[in-house]
Amino acid sequence: MVECLASGLNQNVIAFLGQGRMGVPMARRLVEAGHQVKVWRRGLGAVSAAVEDADVVITMLRDGPAVEEVLTQALPGLREGATVVEMSTIGPEAVLSLRELLPSSVNLVDAPVLGSVGPAADGTLTVLAGGDLSACRSVLSVFGTVRELGPLGAGAAMKVAVMGALVPAQVLLAETFAYGEAHGVDRQALAEVLEETPLGALAARVAAPAQETRYALGLAAKDVRLGAWEGTTMARAAGARLAAAEAAGYADRDVTSIATFVSAAPSSGDAGGRAVRVNPGSVPATNGMYSHAVRVGDMLYVSGQAAFDERGQLVGEGDMTTQAEVIFQNIGKILADQGADFSDIAFIRTYMTDLDMRMEYGAVRRKYLTGTPPASTTVEVSKLFMPGLLLEVDLIVALP
Repeated sequence: MVECLASGLNQNVIAFLGQGRMGVPMARRLVEAGHQVKVWRRGLGAVSAAVEDADVVITMLRDGPAVEEVLTQALPGLREGATVVEMSTIGPEAVLSLRELLPSSVNLVDAPVLGSVGPAADGTLTVLAGGDLSACRSVLSVFGTVRELGPLGAGAAMKVAVMGALVPAQVLLAETFAYGEAHGVDRQALAEVLEETPLGALAARVAAPAQETRYALGLAAKDVRLGAWEGTTMARAAGARLAAAEAAGYADRDVTSIATFVSAAPSSGDAGGRAVRVNPGSVPATNGMYSHAVRVGDMLYVSGQAAFDERGQLVGEGDMTTQAEVIFQNIGKILADQGADFSDIAFIRTYMTDLDMRMEYGAVRRKYLTGTPPASTTVEVSKLFMPGLLLEVDLIVALP
């Protein structure tokens, strides 16, 4: 069942996919502006039904894999001539991949935003837009100031560039306050001095970490990883510090809580050499007895992945092709969460209950592992840890 929020006065029919902290107030702004809005979130029904007859389809989701998954499910319902507006923070490469996914008859615009929950509710966000906005310019203006930045991907690149400065700066300020505390510097006095510098606005936020989550630390970690291009140093260091905070349970707290984390554990500055647990929200949760992956420095060790859905139920019993597809899709999400892709896999190990099914497995594997293959081991085992499992795959990954 799809939820229709309003039948408005304006002609645009808008499907809003994603009802998280930002999605809810943004959809409400569209309703208040008089648009007919249909919203979708996980558990609400088929995505394809939500986008039927929509002139504009907006995505505001966690990350690139989530956007790709949802839009793939939406494809049967997308009408010719519709405009998809991708407003999540996923990076320009992921935006261009979406262009390949969508039919040529569907326009694609990338329009991530600057601002958090408050500006989303007030309509004072800054929209960073790339692509042809002719069919959605008035819709985007409902959210705040629209900056038209150029061709498709320009908005996504601008967002990553900006966050690549703002997020590490907050980590740096967190360390500044921790240093001051360790050396007897009055916190309020330090905050007042910093507020008189160009870092003033950020310093004020970090000095008093927000109790309400406006911009989740886990999302900040994801965003800064998107900007950690080869050769960066500060983004990678900030990413390691944020990852350590995620592992300590700070993922859903406001990003300014990094100051609390650093002050509580100032010795965690060597987080790049520690074992950091990685459990992305984009893949089904583990049973609590293990983590999906562990990062140590620039290496990622991925636990054996099997074909389970979000309820922990086996997918594709007896079907090697289906199980392999589920496993490699989840592997892709884990890699993307750490800023990596399949080309970064150094070693892959496969456990199969029947090597006679290796051709079906190999056909799926070749879809994802293209080019020169990584080091690899494949073994046959008598059984895996749950009846019906045909396959389990673990990895070692060299992070970019």
